[in-house]
Order: sequence, then C-alpha cells, then structure tokens
Amino acid sequence: MEVGLNWAVFVCGGVFVWLMRRVVNWWVYERVLGEKIRWSLPPGDLGWPFIGNMWAFLRAFKSTNPDSFISSFVNSHGRTGLYKALMFGNPSIIVTVPEACKRVLTDDEYFKPGWPSSTLKLIGRKSFIGSITYEEHKRLRRLTAAPVNGHEALSLYMRYIEDNVVLALEKWAGMGQIEVLTELRRLTFRIIMYIFMSSESEQVMEALEREYTTLNYGVRAMAINLPGFAYHKALKARKNLVAIFQSIVDERRERRKNRPKEDMMDALLDVEDENGRRLSDEEIIDVLVMYLNAGHESSGHVTMWAILFLQEHPQVFQKAKAEQEAIVRNRSPTQKGRLSLKEVRQMEYLSKVIDETLRVVTFSFVVFREAKADVNISGYTIPKGWKVLVWFRSVHFDPEIYPKPKEFNPSRWDGLTPKAGTFLPFGAGSRTCPGNDLAKLEISIFLHYFLLNYELERLNPSCRVMYLPHQRPKDNCLGRIRRVS
Repeated sequence: MEVGLNWAVFVCGGVFVWLMRRVVNWWVYERVLGEKIRWSLPPGDLGWPFIGNMWAFLRAFKSTNPDSFISSFVNSHGRTGLYKALMFGNPSIIVTVPEACKRVLTDDEYFKPGWPSSTLKLIGRKSFIGSITYEEHKRLRRLTAAPVNGHEALSLYMRYIEDNVVLALEKWAGMGQIEVLTELRRLTFRIIMYIFMSSESEQVMEALEREYTTLNYGVRAMAINLPGFAYHKALKARKNLVAIFQSIVDERRERRKNRPKEDMMDALLDVEDENGRRLSDEEIIDVLVMYLNAGHESSGHVTMWAILFLQEHPQVFQKAKAEQEAIVRNRSPTQKGRLSLKEVRQMEYLSKVIDETLRVVTFSFVVFREAKADVNISGYTIPKGWKVLVWFRSVHFDPEIYPKPKEFNPSRWDGLTPKAGTFLPFGAGSRTCPGNDLAKLEISIFLHYFLLNYELERLNPSCRVMYLPHQRPKDNCLGRIRRVS
C-alpha cells in the first residue's frame, strides 16, 4: 500500500512539474499576444520557468556535440526552420534556414539589433550592437569601415601586417612549446591596435588583451552577476577596459591640438555630424571596445583552425603550398620579396581554404535581432518585441546545402557561388561585419608565409574541442612551430 502511495505521489509530482514547466512561461510570454498570434507562432518549447532553454543550450555547447541543441527542436517539431524558445532571458524565435536568415538580416524595416541586455552591458550600449538609431549606425559605420576596407586602406596596412607576421613566425619557431591560439590572438590584436591607435605601449596592449580574454568568456555565459561566475568577471573586465580607454582618449585629446590625423582614434575624435555634434567619450569608447574585440578574436581563431585543417589534410596543404610557391616564382625581380594585393587576389585555392574554414568553424554561430513589428515569415508570426536568433551553424551544416557538411573540403567551392543566406560568416545586410576584408587579408598573409616556411607539431592532437565562448582546442592548440627548409 505504501509503495503504491509513494508511486502515486511521484507520478503526481512529475505531472505538476511538467505542467509548471509548460504553463508558467506560456502565462508570462504567450498569453499576452492574443489568440491570432499565439496560433501562428512557430513550434517550440520555452523551457523551464524564467530560465527557459539556457540549461539545454549550455549543456549542448559544453559537450562534444553543440548541434544537439538545435537537433532537439528538429527532432521534436520537424524541419520547420523557425522555433520558439526562451533564450538569454527573452522570448525568442530561432531561425535556422537560409531564406529566413536572409530576410531577418537584410530587412531593416522590420528588424533591428536585439542583443541581450547582458551582452550590451559588456560591449556597450553605444556600440554597433547597442541602442543607437539606424542613422547613427550608418554614420558610425561609414566613418569606421573606410579605414579597414577597400584597396587603398588594405594596401596601407599590408606592410605592417606582413612585417609582424614574418617576425612572429620567426619568434615562435625559436620559442619551443607555445599556445598557438594565444600567440595568434596577440598578433591580430597588435594589428587592430595599430589601425585604431597607431602606437601604444606593450604594457597597454598586454593589459587590454588580457581584459578582452575575460570579457569574451562572459558574452555567452548566463548573466549571473555573482563572484566566481564568468559574467561577473566579464563586467569587471569591461570596467577596466573603459578606464584604460578613457585615459587614452583624454591623453589623445590633449595631443590632438597640434598634430595631423594619424589613425582611427583621431578620426573618431574629429568627426562631426551635419549639425556639428561630435562623438561623446562614451560613444568613442564603446566603438573601441567593440572593434578591438571583433578585430582580433575572429582573425586569430580562424587562422588557427586553418592551420589545423591544413595539417590534418596533407593533400590540401600541398595544393595550397604549391599555389604560394607559384606566386613567389612568378614574382618580378624588382618586387623584393614583398606580397602585393594583386598577389593575394591570385590566391584562388587559399581563398577556398579560408572560406571552408569559416564555414566549418562558424566563429559567430548566432546573431541577435529584434522584431520591430509583428512579422510573418514562412507562414509563422514573429511577435513584435521578441528576439530573433539567426543560427548560422544550422545553415553552414545543412547537408542539403553542403553535402557531408562536417567534412573539411575546400574543393566544394570549385565553381560554387553561394546563394543568398547560405554562407554567412560575416553576417549579411547593412550590418555585415565591416572588417571582413581586413580579416581575410590578415589570414591570407599569415597562411602564405606559414605554408612556404613552417609546419605545426601539436602536442595534444586529440585534445577536446571547446565551443564557448568560441570554438577552440581546450589547450589553445599547444604545440611547436617548426621552420622547414
């Protein structure tokens, strides 16, 4: 009798928990929408009360199979391409198919940036991902994109990038055991610092790079502002970054009075809108926080993965190396061993290697938007005010678009022009990453010299891969860079 009673209590408790899980978030987020919108929402599950789907997300991305998170929606609800969820504290629609991704990223009339408030506190409300107006975004983008894109700008930075790549590889070859990812991040950070600030001391660069490492660990973490948690540490890092940048801005304003414009910092200090308004210190600092972070993290990580993929696929390595050798062999004697932009654009196979690396790694696996009004996509309604998570990983690993998607195969790009919405390493639309040309140039120059003169010996080739905050080997690619004859 007692066993039967305990079993009944257990069953009733389970039913109660299930009902609470289903009802609480429905009551808070869906009940207020009205019957018509409720019935046209995409399928999905808002998860546990208030926590939503974050446990499932973190569990998947801390496992060896991050794609199990989206697979759980597909297995439960079918390949609908849109799913409702509760993510980062907000009711959200996850978008996983090219056509819908393209619409959300390019339709500025109905969608605006929708990053979680926790992320805005870290990156800055006056940055590109913040609460600035569309016109402010266009103005800032116009100002900051020109120095990091286009033929003239890239030609300007090529020598600096090339010199630092050559010196870095020579140095690493003599250091013995290194964390390749850590060293690459330092290299790419030095480059973006040069573009924005021309010259800062080694101490300042090391301090900034250290704080950025801590900041990034908090961007994808749950927003728990308590000691010991990643988000709490990231907030402290943000505070330290702001203090460092404020001192740099103050010192630069004083120096600017009697010197010509030299770098992006000078441009930010001098720019005026049509009404003569200049950027505030907060606006300048938030732009710096965002650009210096984005400008080195992605380049460093993608370069490391490109090296690993090349080493793991000897035929790809040899084909890419042969292309670089041909470029050097066909060089004019007057060129004195320097790369030119024309030569970089002749690296057709290496460009495919980089694109395939960008696809397989998908450095930014998701971006956030917010619906400005009720929007119908693929027969489903995205309610006004709900977040929209454009899930790049699902697109880049769709076997209908990319056969054997987990396989690294640069030759899949032979004669392939991706359809809109199917290849999104830098996003799309008016908010496409403004530094994409610079990033690909950095990666191309590095791989040129690596392929010609070096190889990597990994110490832990079977090291586990981590996926938060970005995909990387747990040991940050511990190994030795060796010079080859």
